[in-house]
Amino acid sequence: MAARLAPDNVGPTHQSLHHLVADAPWNDEQMLAEVRREVLPAMQKHGPVVAWIVDDTGFPKQGKHSVGVARQYCGQIGKHDNCQAAVSLSVSLSIATATGSLPIAWRLYLPELWCQDSARRQRAGVPEGIEFQTKPEIAVQQIRKALEQQMAAGVVLADAGYGKGTPFRAALTQLGLSYMVGIESSTTVWEPGQQPLPAPPRQPGRGATPKRLQRSVDHRLVAVKQVALGLPSSVWNNIAWRPGSQAILRSRFAAVRVRPAHRDEKRTVPHVEQWLLIEWPKEESESTKYWLSTLPIRSSLKSLVKIAKHRWIIERDYEELKQELGLGLYEGRNWRGFHHYATLCIAAYGFLISERNRSPPQSVPANWNYPRPLSRIASARAVAPPSCGRHDPRSIATLRRLIAGFLIRQLPRCPFCGVLRL
Repeated sequence: MAARLAPDNVGPTHQSLHHLVADAPWNDEQMLAEVRREVLPAMQKHGPVVAWIVDDTGFPKQGKHSVGVARQYCGQIGKHDNCQAAVSLSVSLSIATATGSLPIAWRLYLPELWCQDSARRQRAGVPEGIEFQTKPEIAVQQIRKALEQQMAAGVVLADAGYGKGTPFRAALTQLGLSYMVGIESSTTVWEPGQQPLPAPPRQPGRGATPKRLQRSVDHRLVAVKQVALGLPSSVWNNIAWRPGSQAILRSRFAAVRVRPAHRDEKRTVPHVEQWLLIEWPKEESESTKYWLSTLPIRSSLKSLVKIAKHRWIIERDYEELKQELGLGLYEGRNWRGFHHYATLCIAAYGFLISERNRSPPQSVPANWNYPRPLSRIASARAVAPPSCGRHDPRSIATLRRLIAGFLIRQLPRCPFCGVLRL
């Protein structure tokens, strides 16, 4: 970049770019707000906001001085290891056309050991006001801020790392948001049609009137895995939700109305009924995935499945941000640099998303399979099969080279075969 900007002054320009990322006092949250204001209108031309996606991603990191690094679960390598982790909130639009999604909030998860180590905090430049928060608490804070900024709300989607926590789900309900969140197989609920027993009547001479709900030996809660095992075969349906790289993705699903049972023996009114969505592929010996949802009671099984599976978009966001835009390549150690670098990557991603949405979505031939999911970064005009053998529209590396030269707005026809006009 320095060589491109100042070929006769590469060294000082290189240092200036480092300073821009690591030390310059610009506000990353304000920058993300500007990106959102520029990109979301272009995205919303093709469909409404359908979901807010909560997720986190990890960055393998050695040593102990990089801000927030600790031994914790890292999704990139699928196990606990030394890494950094960040929580994000993304806005996703148009389930029908998969127009895309845009990260609108980004925050490093700071482990409790880091929060208690003032010397390390000072060396890494962690702001004074940053205290320990769990990942779900960070996510709720990001959602509250998005609501305060009057953003168009969608269904909140999250995996079981967030959905298993009752406080997280309760906070979303308090904020007036519907959700579809993953849960673990051990999550307890009341069987369909059942709820906790009402408080017993007051016994004469036994103090105040009981108000809390009751359980009994014959009236117990069950794990969602047991609910799945007890469902009749007639409730299971084979549902397809989107085309995959090899074939249309489909599996067996069932949805029933249940009441969550977390600590309801300390409540005076039962939890409201919710959807329990269960996936049980035919080739598996037992059910594999579970979701709780507060979507309307009239929701169809297919609509529940499509919104639950819509969370996959965030995985592709992270894949493209890391592999194509360098999100995972930051080598600095301080708090400001970590957030600045990610913000610049998201800004570049937002630019590419808006470029793609300049043209209306075009359909892709059903028999045209990709070795990997077609990047939503590519311009919609480039989704047609290649017209020559030299350029492959399945690779966004070609498009990235064009963008680097600020040529994408000048392309007269197919950017992989047309003549560029500077």
